[in-house]
Amino acid sequence: MNKNKTLRWLPVALLAASSMNAMAQTDTTTTVPSQPIPEMEYKEEKQTYILGGLVVDGVKGYDEDLLRDISGLTIGEAYEVPGTDITAALRRYWSQGLFSNVTVETDSIVGNKIYLHIRLTAQPRISSIVYHGVKKTEREDLEKRLGLKEGNQITPDMIDRAKILVKRYFEEKGFKNAEVEILQRNDVTGDNKVLVDININKSAKVKVRHIYISGVTEKEAKKLKRAMKKTKEASLPNFLRSKKFLVDKYAEDKGLLIDKLNEWGYRDALIRRDSVATIDSAHVNIHLDLYRGQRYYVRNITWVGNTVYPTAALAQTLGFKKGDVYDQTLLTKRLSQDDDAVGQQYYNNGYVFYNLDPIEINVDGDSIDLEMRLREGQQATFNHVRISGNDRVFDNVIRREIHTKPGDLFSMESIKRTVRELANMNQFDAEALQTELFKNIRPNAESGTVDITYPLVSKGADQVELSAGWGQTGIVGKVGVKFTNFSIQNLFRKGRKRMGIIPMGDGQTLSIQGQTNGTYYQQYSLSFLDPWFGGKRPNQLSVSFFYSKQTDVNGNYENYYNNLLNYRYGYNNSNGYYNYANYYDPDKYMRVYGLSVGFGKRLRWPDDYFTFTASLSYTRYVLKDWRFYYFSNGTSNNLNLNFTLSRSSIDIPFFPRRGSEFELSAAFTPPYSLWSGKDYRNLATNSASATYENELQEKFRWIEYHKWKFKLRTFTALTKGAKPLVLMTRVETGILGAYNRYNRSPFETYYVGGDGMSGTTGYGTETIGLRGYENGALAGAFSSNAYAYSRMTLELRYPLMLEGSTNLYALAFVEGGNAWQNVKDYNPFNMKRSAGIGVRVMLPMVGLLGIDWAYGFQKYNGTQKIGGSQFHFLIGQEF
Repeated sequence: MNKNKTLRWLPVALLAASSMNAMAQTDTTTTVPSQPIPEMEYKEEKQTYILGGLVVDGVKGYDEDLLRDISGLTIGEAYEVPGTDITAALRRYWSQGLFSNVTVETDSIVGNKIYLHIRLTAQPRISSIVYHGVKKTEREDLEKRLGLKEGNQITPDMIDRAKILVKRYFEEKGFKNAEVEILQRNDVTGDNKVLVDININKSAKVKVRHIYISGVTEKEAKKLKRAMKKTKEASLPNFLRSKKFLVDKYAEDKGLLIDKLNEWGYRDALIRRDSVATIDSAHVNIHLDLYRGQRYYVRNITWVGNTVYPTAALAQTLGFKKGDVYDQTLLTKRLSQDDDAVGQQYYNNGYVFYNLDPIEINVDGDSIDLEMRLREGQQATFNHVRISGNDRVFDNVIRREIHTKPGDLFSMESIKRTVRELANMNQFDAEALQTELFKNIRPNAESGTVDITYPLVSKGADQVELSAGWGQTGIVGKVGVKFTNFSIQNLFRKGRKRMGIIPMGDGQTLSIQGQTNGTYYQQYSLSFLDPWFGGKRPNQLSVSFFYSKQTDVNGNYENYYNNLLNYRYGYNNSNGYYNYANYYDPDKYMRVYGLSVGFGKRLRWPDDYFTFTASLSYTRYVLKDWRFYYFSNGTSNNLNLNFTLSRSSIDIPFFPRRGSEFELSAAFTPPYSLWSGKDYRNLATNSASATYENELQEKFRWIEYHKWKFKLRTFTALTKGAKPLVLMTRVETGILGAYNRYNRSPFETYYVGGDGMSGTTGYGTETIGLRGYENGALAGAFSSNAYAYSRMTLELRYPLMLEGSTNLYALAFVEGGNAWQNVKDYNPFNMKRSAGIGVRVMLPMVGLLGIDWAYGFQKYNGTQKIGGSQFHFLIGQEF
């Protein structure tokens, strides 16, 4: 049989395929269109053959058996040639989208057997992709979205999809008229490879010039425009807002218009028509024609199915009365969305499977009767309570903070409390916990239980401080470490959690600090805190010790310095400083020893947010030829007992959204003057007396005072969402009192004004910050220290970044405060005021850092100087 004559149908049958191949290979510098599956026409008479063999080749890297299976042809089966089975085989290859050309040929015909050969040409692979007309960040975003990667095949469908995604990406950014062109060029360095160029012309951003709203009053139209969150027209009130036109945001804002009309009682409101008119390439006008309908009012509300709460209580919670505007948005909030909504009362008390449907049972004119249909269901209990992601703390340390126990009734309040306690451990990412938790609450209606998993993300809360500075005494270095997950129980146990040589896992805090310049000044401190002393109850044990030494200079220093000034300038000044470090006298010093032990207990009344703490502290001051105190030689002793009642209900330590912090403390020394028998009125009153020094030493051998302090901070979220605007308010006051007015303590006074970063001095002075004024401006720097102070603050906070271990927020504040040398002059309404802005950042291994700029408005301490412009830096503490 003549092979060529018999197979004359093949070129005809494959005419469409050849045309398709030609189309795919045409000028590759132009955009390649999508490839349709070819349609075939057969003009020869059909003959039936047995398929004797099938060979598929032409592409590398593919399994031959898999390629053969795609055809759907089976060796040994009979097929009409030409026929629909052969056509279907070709279409199967085209439908894969992996081949740019498919041909079928006959190798031979032997008797009634035919041997076919299918030749494939694979789609080209990408050698490189170059984006034109976009920024680096935009290119990186597009690479993630498009999925085009070097080394992968590229098909016409992929090109079409990429164009759509690019245009959609820029539409989301306001570039409504963006143009995209994707070109392929043959890569001469490789076989069947192409260079891809993605040319993007973003054009100008499309902005809204005017929004025209008809069908409502002019006043209502203005309010409706404000209700549109993301679609704003060019106007003075919107000067700082984006006017970009975004199609998807515009669709959302149309829904907000209807919601706003529903709030006003227009139950039947709808948008008759709307249009977006193009003014030029960069501006559009929006036209909205609204239908309000009539305003509706609530007439009767009945409750059906409630057994847990009485109807009167539910009606009071709902808050709607007869004659109120039928506000559907408010109705939804009061039924299910607000924290104190009707549905939340059921949900928080274990009725997880409740169902509440408000039904309009009667519409009479402008009045609506509502029926609240409740199906309360059974109370759910906690079943499985799991922890995931913990690789830092012992599980029992976490479990003791969990308020949701298996078998307990489901309570949303218990879940929130658990989140708060876990966040306050400062071992896990509080923001991630709040975000992911509610995805891990899984109710099971069949069993009436709830499974919950607390998804923990560990973070490093340990801190290391290394710093050095230069002062009049030379270089001062500071080294400090703070371990917040210490385990003293495992200090000598092997095989337990450790970080290097440090045992960890019990959530205890160990802090060690040292500061020195070698000779003149040294200070060392050690503190330990166990929040669950004994491991069974939240009883807190704290122990701290500190030691410091300061050295004076010898008499030769003043002679040297005065002679130098007299030589240079013709005068002397014994109060100056020059070359101070060369004249240290180790025999003139003040040494301070301190020890404190405290024990705290979590209370159950008034609620278990309260904590009561008692601490006993002893400080001993040893002076030798020390001229900066009331007497030069001798000792002073400060033994005091401090009681603190505190309450903290904030949700997250770094950026609280809600809750408050309250603290009332009182410290007492024994009233030595009541039984000493000394006449303090006439003791150490004559500085010329030979016994004056001894009298001073006797007077202050044992320090006596009583010290009171009150602090209150509240946090209120003013907006909703993961990043709300938060208002922080603060009221704080302190008073240092005396048992005997002739024996006022020179210790434990207040140094007021400035950044509040000075900590405590060698005399136990407490530093109080007041932004907008120099350090100590109100008390301490330009006058004696204070015996009373007060300050008040209003602060707006907005989070800029709350992700991972680095968190950042901005703030703006107004603040006022004052200080008084005499307690009888105390007046909290006589304030030195200031205002300013700032930022706070929490960094791993560093802690809290901040910078504020503030302006103080008042004069201070009888001077003519106002606080003025001041910058304040913070490390490790808040104002």
